[in-house]
Amino acid sequence: MTGVACPYSTEGFRRNEYVVDGVRTVVYSAGQGPPVLYLHGGGSWHGFEWARDWLHQFRVILPYHPGYGESADDPDVSSIDDLVVHYARLLELLGLQRFHLVGASLGGLLAAQLVLTQPGRVARLVLVSPAGLLAPEHPNLDFVAVPPADLPARFVSDPAFIAPFWPAQPDARLAALLAREAAATGRVMQGLPAADRKLRRRLPRLAVPTLVLWGERDRIVAAALAREWASLLPDARMEIVPGGGHLLLDEFPAARAAAARFLGSRDS
Repeated sequence: MTGVACPYSTEGFRRNEYVVDGVRTVVYSAGQGPPVLYLHGGGSWHGFEWARDWLHQFRVILPYHPGYGESADDPDVSSIDDLVVHYARLLELLGLQRFHLVGASLGGLLAAQLVLTQPGRVARLVLVSPAGLLAPEHPNLDFVAVPPADLPARFVSDPAFIAPFWPAQPDARLAALLAREAAATGRVMQGLPAADRKLRRRLPRLAVPTLVLWGERDRIVAAALAREWASLLPDARMEIVPGGGHLLLDEFPAARAAAARFLGSRDS
């Protein structure tokens, strides 16, 4: 990754830059087969090494949202709807007419909203512990209440997994990246209660075969919300990965395999 701490490799991935409404947007891609667009969550610091498992089966396309990773900031992006507009325009530049879509956490909420604006273009959708729905009995993690030293371990089942990406003492570059991306996430998620109300009205119209994939031990967004998502979607199946945490695709090969099976299936 250019200009920021990078504990993962991008070797073998193509790097392209696109200008979307004046904002430099960096997109990595690799592999062969049907295109799969992946929308990352509220941080890019853990990279996309996991995507290598899919490259023999799919052409995986991995953009950085504005304000994350190698993409430039966009002061006009202050909501999920703003990100949807950004991605609708990026899809035109990428020339994607028909594709699979995968979104994790914040990216899951974004993916669900994006599908609703792209009728007929998304073949299959995978939502990995998506943000967006609220339930008082299953509150999302209050990041402010967690001591900074304890926060990395909340994302994973095995704290040793996250240590190379988010060490106990981040260097200045990583600290700056974490702060920048946390601020970007805060801006787009500030209207979460309104997002919940909109989602509950919109999701029944999302007529795309969907896999709701969640980690059993997710401590960021409770796995109990998986059933809530699946109940609102007209063509959804749900899979809970035993022992899985929030960085599900990164940490658990079983999650990557489940998503790949679903994307490669011809069954509705």
